Order: sequence, then structure tokens, then C-alpha cells
Amino acid sequence: MTVVVEVPEELSARVPVEQRGPGLDRDAVRLLVSRGTEVSHHAFVELPRLLRAGDLLVVNTSPTLAAAVDGWLGGAGVVVHFSTRGDDGRWAVELREPDGRGTTRARAGASAGTGVRLAGGARLVLEEPLSARGDRLWWARVSRDVLGVLREHGRAVRYAYTERDQPLSAYQTVFALPSPDGLGSAEMPSAGRPFTARLVTELVSRGVGFAPVTLHTGVASAEAHEPPYPERYVVPEASARLIGAVRAGGGRVIGVGTTAVRAVESAAGADGVVRARAGWTDLVVTPQRGVRVVDGLLTGLHEPAASHLLMLEAVAGREAVGRGYGEALRGRYLWHEFGDAHLVLPG
Repeated sequence: MTVVVEVPEELSARVPVEQRGPGLDRDAVRLLVSRGTEVSHHAFVELPRLLRAGDLLVVNTSPTLAAAVDGWLGGAGVVVHFSTRGDDGRWAVELREPDGRGTTRARAGASAGTGVRLAGGARLVLEEPLSARGDRLWWARVSRDVLGVLREHGRAVRYAYTERDQPLSAYQTVFALPSPDGLGSAEMPSAGRPFTARLVTELVSRGVGFAPVTLHTGVASAEAHEPPYPERYVVPEASARLIGAVRAGGGRVIGVGTTAVRAVESAAGADGVVRARAGWTDLVVTPQRGVRVVDGLLTGLHEPAASHLLMLEAVAGREAVGRGYGEALRGRYLWHEFGDAHLVLPG
């Protein structure tokens, strides 16, 4: 059982922090720090002074795609969220319906053979549910190159707690790199969003290292709170070696986001050694499974029912997560991808 908290609607971050006042940059968010059950409050720009020389930050380089595309099912407007491309060329998609407020809500009633006309004239046909766990996501075939459709007609996926559409650049982190195959994440690996080039430079100057990995996230859906589906990931040889060297030297390995942790833990053997790997991962990090590699986690604040909280509990323990989230509520921290950050370190 995960930590249960009730998050007031007004604690949703509705716009990026740099739009909340003059002179603000992405690193102007707050930072809650949990060391075991001890909690302290900081600004994100203090991060270089909260880490130590020899620490290693594992970061996700996946770029965010313009994964939401308008379409029509018969005479009704729908929005298609493109989640993940399969090895056979099909795409996992979620059909949603406009909510009349500029965003979307979950749409029930999909079935095999359902056809959707997409902006630009492409046609999408649902073939089968992605998983036996439910029918929110479907494998679908599209009559033209999906990445081309996204470039021409797509926009960033957003949910009702945000105030308005943002340019795709607002959803790219400083670590994002173009993928050779053009793929990326349907939703931003948001733990990396508060980093700026200046902050990265200061961290490096203080002896903190960076290990890049890639995990392309699928659409999580704001309503569903399901465990993550299989996702593509890459842990390069250089990053695997660097993680091993830091662990051997007594440094701390800290995942920047649940996606980075999922990738690096997927590449770790039962002996705890990280090896270069690429492919699909269906790993769900839970307290029962535990973590083999990471010592800490830098992440955002997650919904109470989200499976991501199981990963936090695997890293820090249920008591520590509960104490941290209680302090976040009392301190009026902001939730979601444009919100504040939480650094979880060993006690």
C-alpha cells in the first residue's frame, strides 16, 4: 500500500515557473529534501550545495514529442495521444475527447476496427488493446508516417490542471537530445525540467557528474494511475562504466526522475552491476523488488495514487515518503510537471 495524501486543486502548477514573474528561470522552483525522515526546505538553485563531489546524477536524454493530434471519429472531435511505437510499426495510442475547456478527458467505448481521421488527412485504425489490464491504450495502424504527422499537426500533451497550451520547447529539458530514429517521449521526463545550463555548469564545477541514459515515456494519463507499460530504453556503455566507477569509489548514484531510475535499474543484474543495454523494459520498481543501483532520487511531486510513489518507497521507505509528502502539503509545494522538486537521499 502506498502513501495516501489528498492534494488540493490549488497546488497544481498551472504554468511553467518562468511565466509566474519577471526574471524567473526554470530553476526558480522550490526543492524539498528528505534525508530519511528528516525534511528540509530549499530553493532548487541550492542543489549544488546539497550534493557533494563524487555524486553522480543519472539523467534522461529523451526529447518530448508533440504527441497530441486532433482527429474525428465520425462527426465527433477526438484527440489522439500517441504513446509508443512498436517494433512492428504500429503505435500505442489513447483516444480522448475535448472537455470544452481547451484540454481533454478520458474517452470510453473504443473497440477494434474503430477508425479516426487525423488532422492532415491520415487515417488511424484501432486493432487491439495494448494490455489485458484495460482498454485505455490501443495498438493502432496509421496510413502515413506518424512522426511526420506529429511534426506537422501535433502539440504537447497536457491535462486539465494546466492553464493553457505551451510551446513544445516548454516541455524539453536541458538534457534532451534528438534520437537517431526520431522517437521520443509522449510526456516530458519532467524531473530534469528545473535544470538550467548555468546550474549544470555549477554542479560539474563542484565535482558532481552526469550519466546520460534514455527512456522514452509513454502517456501516463492523468486519471488512470496505472503501473507503467513497457517502454524503450538505452543505457550506453560509457554511462554503465561511470555508474560502476562511482559506486566503487563510494559516491552516490542519484536518479533524476523515475524514468532514469527505471532505465538504470533495468540494466542492472542481480549482482547490482549496470551493463550497457538497449530494448524494452517492463520493470516496475516496488518496495518488494527494491533498488540495486540508485542511492537517491530527484523527482517531482506525484499524485497520491500514482505508481511512482512505489519507487520512492523502494528508495527511501514508506515512513520517509509519508513524512516528505506531509511537509510538501504543509509547505504549499506545487505538483505536476511544472511544479516543485523533491530530493530523496539516504538518511
